[in-house]
Amino acid sequence: MTVDLGTSGPKVSLYSVHAQSIGNEFVDTPVQLLDGGGAQQDPDTWWSAICEASRRLLARELVPIENIVAVCCTSQWSGTVAVDQDGKHLHDAIIWMDSRGAPYVRKITGGFPKVSGYGLGALAKWLPITGGIPGLSGKDPIAHILFLKHERPDVYRRTFKFLEPKDYLNLRMTGLCAASYDSIALHWVTDNRDLAKVRYHPGLLRRSGVDPAKLPELKRSVDVLGDLTPTAALELGLPEQQQIRVVMGTPDLHSAAVGSGAVQDYAGHLYLGTSSWLTCHMPFKKTDVATNMTTLPSAIPERYFIANEQESAGACLKYVRDSILFPDDELGSGPPPKDYFAIFDSMAAAAPAGSNRLIFLPWLYGERTPIEDHTVRGGFYNQSLQTKREHMFRAVLEGVAFNSRWLLGAVEKFIKRPFEAIHMIGGGANSDVWCQIHADVLNRPMKQVEDPIQANSRGAACLAAVALGFMRFDDLSERVRIQKTFTPNPDHRIVYDSLFQEFVRIYKANRKIYARLNHHA
Repeated sequence: MTVDLGTSGPKVSLYSVHAQSIGNEFVDTPVQLLDGGGAQQDPDTWWSAICEASRRLLARELVPIENIVAVCCTSQWSGTVAVDQDGKHLHDAIIWMDSRGAPYVRKITGGFPKVSGYGLGALAKWLPITGGIPGLSGKDPIAHILFLKHERPDVYRRTFKFLEPKDYLNLRMTGLCAASYDSIALHWVTDNRDLAKVRYHPGLLRRSGVDPAKLPELKRSVDVLGDLTPTAALELGLPEQQQIRVVMGTPDLHSAAVGSGAVQDYAGHLYLGTSSWLTCHMPFKKTDVATNMTTLPSAIPERYFIANEQESAGACLKYVRDSILFPDDELGSGPPPKDYFAIFDSMAAAAPAGSNRLIFLPWLYGERTPIEDHTVRGGFYNQSLQTKREHMFRAVLEGVAFNSRWLLGAVEKFIKRPFEAIHMIGGGANSDVWCQIHADVLNRPMKQVEDPIQANSRGAACLAAVALGFMRFDDLSERVRIQKTFTPNPDHRIVYDSLFQEFVRIYKANRKIYARLNHHA
């Protein structure tokens, strides 16, 4: 059984020990956005939704319940749950979108002279040890913890451990607190120079101001944390007396990298979910401060992957759906049709490549890579009275693809080689129209992975299978099938090259305006 806790809710799935999908169930969970850049979720709501999805899945009787031998979790990354000695959460989970800790990160990473906003001394201290440095956007767990320390001191004082969302779920399942080498990385207090023995670094702990006693012990993603407790088994609908191993698991970026099938060094994949990223595994450590990218421990032992993220991809479509087309208010037009994505696709397909030179800027919640700018905002650019709805739908898909192309240039420069092809995963990869747009905009063949939305769950299943000895990592690329390959359309090259250049120029010309408008965001 796998649990994939995304921002929009958890998916619980069943897989064979050879990573073949058997079935899944999904339950929505809300996000609370607060003034000042806050973004929180209730951990009890996470757990209730997981239990509901698990019970619904098991009720379908797809496999004999006694055949379930392990549970492995993957989840949204860069979140923080403060728990007490009894494992009870003391505050809503602060998730990856939350930027309230930014002022405190600037204090611990400041100094003179400055390079890309960081003190040179801070960079010299952090980069060789961790491969990175706390992001100035304040969206890393170290920023969340400092926010609680300074603005919720009662919570900080009572906290026994600060846990990533995935590690919190493991606590609910086993009663044990631990973090994996990969999940802890964005705390920026671990020495990642030797992936065989990742450990907390005393000097970075002192510099961060975080009490080391409040951080969990460290394990590999393929280690078995412990057995599912009878209480957790009962709540999930599993046998209370049966031994079910709980594998450490990994955050969503890492599980997607495994579940994409692109597990060889320099084999790229593009994830299109609520957010987006373009990454690959690498055999060595490297950092590029200018593009906010670094290599961090991957889910595969003793391998790195490139850490980057673009904040809004599928979130842009959800925004158009919920805030423009089908708002839940007195002027709204009712709930959206169940096939609204198919409707979006058909309308986007009816518009010409380039959407009559309408450009959509997907920075609805700031941006992380290839530029880190929490004040930048999105919208439609070059709109006119001739702009029709189909142009707007296509422009949204193209705008996300332009952002991916911006990141592509940075990633290929980082690895010093072009991608021959890119595996596409995530919910957005279900769209043939969006896959073709990405092939055209990025000018790379895009390989649509079969069941692309299952990549995270499949990756978690692969980790559990490896942990229990049913598979090897070398087997993974053969387990993942490619559904369709989209090749670039040369007829669209000129228009997309031109619009991409303007896309980047729009940011550069307006970034100071965004900073003035949103400096309190």
